[in-house]
Amino acid sequence: MKAIKYFMMLLLCVAAFACSDDNSNSWGDEPSGGNTQPGGTTGTSTGATASIGTLTSFEVAIDSTSLDESETVPSDDEDYIENNTFGSVLTITYSGTSASVDGSVSGVAVDIDGAHVTVNSTVKGVNYILKGATSNGSFKLYGEKKYCITLNGVDITNPTGAAINSQCGKRGYYVVADGTTNRLTDGSSYNIPDDEDMKGTLFSEGEILFSGTGKLRVYANCKAGIVSDDYILVRPGANIFVNSTVGNGIKANDAILMRGGVVNVVASGTAAKGVKCEGYMQIDGGRLTALTSGTGEWDSDDNDVSGSAGIKCDSVLVINDGAVYLKSTGQGGKGISGDQAIEINGGTVRVITTGTVYSKGSYSTSPKGIKGDANINISGGDIMVRTTGGENSEGIESKAKLTISGGTVQVYAYDDAINASTNITISGGSVFTYGINNDGIDSNGTLTISGGVVVACGTTTPEEGFDCDQNTFTITGGVIFGIGGTTSTPTTSSTTQPVAIVGANSISQGTYIAVNGPSANAFVFKVPRSYNSCTMLMSSPALTKGGSCTVLSGVTVTGGNDFDGLITGGTVSGGSTLASLTLSSMVTTHNFTNTQAGGGNPGGGGNPGGGGGPGGW
Repeated sequence: MKAIKYFMMLLLCVAAFACSDDNSNSWGDEPSGGNTQPGGTTGTSTGATASIGTLTSFEVAIDSTSLDESETVPSDDEDYIENNTFGSVLTITYSGTSASVDGSVSGVAVDIDGAHVTVNSTVKGVNYILKGATSNGSFKLYGEKKYCITLNGVDITNPTGAAINSQCGKRGYYVVADGTTNRLTDGSSYNIPDDEDMKGTLFSEGEILFSGTGKLRVYANCKAGIVSDDYILVRPGANIFVNSTVGNGIKANDAILMRGGVVNVVASGTAAKGVKCEGYMQIDGGRLTALTSGTGEWDSDDNDVSGSAGIKCDSVLVINDGAVYLKSTGQGGKGISGDQAIEINGGTVRVITTGTVYSKGSYSTSPKGIKGDANINISGGDIMVRTTGGENSEGIESKAKLTISGGTVQVYAYDDAINASTNITISGGSVFTYGINNDGIDSNGTLTISGGVVVACGTTTPEEGFDCDQNTFTITGGVIFGIGGTTSTPTTSSTTQPVAIVGANSISQGTYIAVNGPSANAFVFKVPRSYNSCTMLMSSPALTKGGSCTVLSGVTVTGGNDFDGLITGGTVSGGSTLASLTLSSMVTTHNFTNTQAGGGNPGGGGNPGGGGGPGGW
């Protein structure tokens, strides 16, 4: 990544998330608005629908609308309440400053102090049904057997601690009763007994296993919202909202498994995480939305600075299906931050960050859309990332290797759109990148493209569409278009699909560039910004070594498949010849002055010149 030595006004409007009341919530204090999907705009003169506007218009906001989900319950999985029996029932009813218990179970002792209920259990198979409301109460459980808590229209506020506090290290089945709305609120300070933990509004030493289709609303004012010192499971049908003003929204030590349901998190505390997992995290379905707004802070434990994040995973993060919507507006904030591998195999991912760099002395943390300290592997899914907070706001960054083998990846970033420290490999899928003030695709090591559709848009010199810092740049397949002030040059000895590199003095935003092979149109690309001068890199299976290649400017295209302005299979007419080449070698250049053999020189900056935002597409 190059150091940016200038600042420019962004021609970009990013809407803040909605704060209107959710009419489905009787308390009226849950943000609403819903995540918006990108809408198409006219991409060609004949009405094709694709443009960079899709990346600048989508929004992320709280959406509590339930999903139409189905679920197959495995018969041998103890995490499912259906495979357990809870035949003993105790009903706790809260009423103002008092509570009452209906029923009795041998081996269970219940102590009531006002509306503070403490249970000591030595038996298994007990279902604790909580209902009613209190402004000064709690439910606390001691035991060594798995248990069930049914939330049946309960509203608990505990001014001095957790609303529900399980000191049991076994499985806890939390059933949110169908048709009910339940609210849990902690206090602004905690009275914690010696030798005990109390880490959030709903806290458990053991597993927290959510089921049921009712609504759970959790409000955290001192620590986190929902915390397990073991793992958390969310099943289809669940509808959970967490608002945390100080700590993390949802946190687990061992794992977070989301198999379905709707989970919304608003975390506004300093360096707070929407969802924090110190172990493995996997999303297989449902919809997760996390909004974070806190600024960064000095982390004395790590002797470093830390920022907010929608998802922070200390181990492996896997997204197989479902929808993940993340927005971070604080300094140094990130959408996804992973310490180990990040794997996206399917589903929908939308990430927005708007914060700037957070600094403390000589330490700093930068805003990123998706950041992995280890490898990032994308084999499927529909991914959009927008990062607009200024210098170092990168879209997708791996501190190791980034591999894309499938799916759709679209990134719009103030700094590098896609960056990796050691290698970027693209073998499939559709990839569109737009660096507002830096490179489209930047590998600090090698860069290999063997398939897929790949578009890389950088700003003007010295920034590049493709940049791999004089390292090996290999092209063996794919439909590829790069544009920027300059470009890295593919390595002739390893490249097996012909590449044309063409320089141009001036290209206006919205111009259609057609690349023709010896017998057919290879593709057309709509230039998303104006350039006073630029370098274009083009490659396609339609190009052949020894054959001709004609590059036309200002064409009209009808039909075809349109991916963010790159059109294949269309019919081209008109235009003027920008370059006519004979592809005598695997890499052929024409009328260029800004290419760098083996990769562009790192560093630099430069004046944006004719670059800038996409403007009025």
